[in-house]
Amino acid sequence: MFILKRQDVEISSIQHPKRDQQVPILHYQGQTFRLISLFKANQEEEARALWRDLTDNRGKACVLLEEPDRFSIWGKIRLEQLDGDTGGHGKTDILIQASILLLQAVHLDIEEFLGARQLTLFEKDMGEVFRQQKFPEASSPESVKHLVTIDPLEDTKLPAWQENHVTTFLQELHKLGKTYFGNANFANKVADRLQDMAEGERSLFISWLNQSSLNKLWQ
Repeated sequence: MFILKRQDVEISSIQHPKRDQQVPILHYQGQTFRLISLFKANQEEEARALWRDLTDNRGKACVLLEEPDRFSIWGKIRLEQLDGDTGGHGKTDILIQASILLLQAVHLDIEEFLGARQLTLFEKDMGEVFRQQKFPEASSPESVKHLVTIDPLEDTKLPAWQENHVTTFLQELHKLGKTYFGNANFANKVADRLQDMAEGERSLFISWLNQSSLNKLWQ
């Protein structure tokens, strides 16, 4: 929709009506936008890819704000809708969605190549990881069964994980996968496993993966 500079806009914050947090709000020519995602100065390509995907493919009214030290994407809202509007997928949601898709891919491979008994053991082991690491909204094998059956790209009720949960989840998933398969080949070609994701969101996840401590595990 728009690519703007900091001097073009006014940024303020308001109290979220349902949560104990301040929500950044961007004002431009009488329109109101809510922050969707932040990018570092060296992530211009990823920021533009997500912005283009949201505007061109998803029909979202979005602003890409260019600043010297960062890029940010803002989705148009009406303030009275704030309590029910996510303004598009934020970065953390995208990381969670991609992680669940990778879990589903590993789960499917175990079922196909190792059989039902190993699949049941894997679900139990993954559930134990959730329990030991005290993952929000995931603490049992039943949680694993739920995650492997949902469509994370459509389901609006994703687990309330933070970035550190995603990192731990992918570390443990890789460790378990390597134990079950005897090698780490299952973790290759991550992009192929995420074909259902929008290009911009897939690029954001892979960029995050490459810059994290996971970059040597998932390729």
